[in-house]
Amino acid sequence: MRHTYAFLLAVFLVAGCKDLGPDFDSEVEGNQYTLSECKEELLEAEDFSEQESIDRIVVVKAERKMYLYKDNKIQSTLPVSLGKNPVGAKEKQGDNKTPEGEFWISKKLCSPKYYRSLCISYPRPEDRAKAAKKGLNPGGDVTIHAQPTWNATGKGDKYTLTQNWTQGCVAVTNTDMKKLWYAVREGVPIVIR
Repeated sequence: MRHTYAFLLAVFLVAGCKDLGPDFDSEVEGNQYTLSECKEELLEAEDFSEQESIDRIVVVKAERKMYLYKDNKIQSTLPVSLGKNPVGAKEKQGDNKTPEGEFWISKKLCSPKYYRSLCISYPRPEDRAKAAKKGLNPGGDVTIHAQPTWNATGKGDKYTLTQNWTQGCVAVTNTDMKKLWYAVREGVPIVIR
């Protein structure tokens, strides 16, 4: 089983997507997060507890909130940042909009730029078709990701959570991402509206 996770880890590291407590130990070297801790966490993925799992995610853009569900009950609500141009659904690459619709978590990604990322299954076939009709590239690599390295300590969370600053992704604090990382499995549905 560990060999399977090691192989998947290698694929994840090659593929792209896009106030902290005293026990938070993320390391930054050369303006990038080190990936050794993240690699170990991916290898330990088989030890996830079902009781800690989240089975659905809902992001309400107008509220700038993420709702985490288990068995149709809200388990937690997290503040989020969105794309710089948050109103409306994503139509093309570079529009800085966060997509809207029903997706799923397609994979986990160790990110030297954003600590950890949960990749969202955008673009769907219907997103590609809609963009193609207009002669556009629908974009891609949309994730739920944590903070950039300049905010690795979380001292800038109050600022980043009052801004929409991503290129279309959903951003959470590093502390919240650490919780999501262990609670969310690949395949979990996510609704963004």
